[in-house]
Amino acid sequence: MILPIYAYGQPILKKVCEPIDKDYPDLEALITNMWATMYNAEGVGLAAPQIGLGIRIFLVDTVQSMEEGEEDKGIKKVFINAQKIKEGGQPWEYEEGCLSIPNIKGEVSRPAVLRLRYMDENFEEHEEVFDGINARVIQHEYDHIEGILFTQLLKPIKKKLVKRKLDKIAKGKTTALYRMKFK
Repeated sequence: MILPIYAYGQPILKKVCEPIDKDYPDLEALITNMWATMYNAEGVGLAAPQIGLGIRIFLVDTVQSMEEGEEDKGIKKVFINAQKIKEGGQPWEYEEGCLSIPNIKGEVSRPAVLRLRYMDENFEEHEEVFDGINARVIQHEYDHIEGILFTQLLKPIKKKLVKRKLDKIAKGKTTALYRMKFK
């Protein structure tokens, strides 16, 4: 089932999310619905707060964005109760967008390498190192479960330039090619 994506201005997007355990109700259906919702919106990642849930789960599929023949460098994973262990490497800027903030993009600087501990959908624990675009997408989705939006990481001048657009999104005055939920 395709779920509505919560738009900028929804309080859930600013909250630090709570961990879950393997007995979380209908977890398998939730994950299936999150994948369907993300693909319907043509995203590469989706976090639980973006569908109105204050829990520590997000998913990422960078395979679809890799160049032809490079798909094996991408990842398609579910991350439950993720915790950053360490970030490092040379920070690099990249233009990010967000399904909760349609029609706004901006350059965000993030460390190139991320070490992350997380549970997969079977509640098996993993600790992995990610880099490049995989690290970036994970960092963006991880920020969601920490109540941080990419617009908070923009340079001050860009923040000023997008403020009016953000206010419009919060008031429901935007368009997207997918269902959204406004205040």
